[in-house]
Amino acid sequence: MMPRAFITGLSGTILTADERAFLREALPWGLILFKRNIETPAQVQALTAAFRDAVGTQAPVLVDQEGGRVQRLGPPHWPSYPAGAVYGRLYDQNGAAGLRAAELGARLIADDLRAVGIDVDCLPLADVPVAGADSVIGDRAYGATPDKVAAIGSAVAAGLLKGGVLPVLKHLPGHGRANADSHERLPVVETDRATLEATDFAAFRQLAALPVGMTAHVVFTAFDPVTPATTSVTMVHQVIRGSIGFQGLLMSDDVSMGALSGSLGERSQAAIAAGCDLVLHCNGAFGEMQEVAAAAPILDGVAARRAEVALAARRNPAEIDVEEARRTVAALLAGDPAASKRITS
Repeated sequence: MMPRAFITGLSGTILTADERAFLREALPWGLILFKRNIETPAQVQALTAAFRDAVGTQAPVLVDQEGGRVQRLGPPHWPSYPAGAVYGRLYDQNGAAGLRAAELGARLIADDLRAVGIDVDCLPLADVPVAGADSVIGDRAYGATPDKVAAIGSAVAAGLLKGGVLPVLKHLPGHGRANADSHERLPVVETDRATLEATDFAAFRQLAALPVGMTAHVVFTAFDPVTPATTSVTMVHQVIRGSIGFQGLLMSDDVSMGALSGSLGERSQAAIAAGCDLVLHCNGAFGEMQEVAAAAPILDGVAARRAEVALAARRNPAEIDVEEARRTVAALLAGDPAASKRITS
């Protein structure tokens, strides 16, 4: 059977009987994990396997594993990784070293994820923050100029892909100017079109060939004075697909976030109607999961073809000496001259 056009969360560290039955019937396209779902490597591996057994396919499993403040898998079982801004600072000192560290860091994240059955990471960010914006992006960003953000984002995406993990470009078309945390309320950006095109959208344009993207729950009044990008036909078609040129699989940000209004079903339908291929629902609340599933269509047509192309980009990881890679990243971040000399190896 064809999956439905949504990605679901779960309530805890194991599948409940109700969740197992729900997955078998609703057939979500994918699963996203959060800290509430994660205890040990063996437990996570068992959970991802149980999810795939329930849906009957090698369906994708996603996570937000950025490093810094946003890291769902962490100590004591997994390493800590730096925030994106750390790579940005190294890039300012030595561009090649910054890119190498970012790529190797992402490659190591991919190794962690693949080992427990996770094959999609919601990374890289191409958001370009500006002074005075809400801190929700903050040090998660690679820098404050589009070219720098795109260069580091490209390196991160390459590292994930080499490790067999799909990258997700976020948050299209840009969360860097948001004056609020969209988890809590709707941000409104009143910047003019020319500035947005030259700054916020520019980094995404350079990364538009990535296989999967995630929308921003942000209003851009220069294009649509009322509706956030996730549910705006204008923003999806004119900006994300048009100006930016992103043609990959497009998923919404979490439809349970405070920035959106209406019922979960209405939000889900609005995201699909605007042009999102998939609806993301994260919190694992069972009643909400059912409501989203009921509103999500079967994944078919152009959306299904985009999903097929995206999943085809999953590949077996290239070989890597993990311990040597960790030493190299640590040396690069410490500014070790010897590490800088071998950055092309």
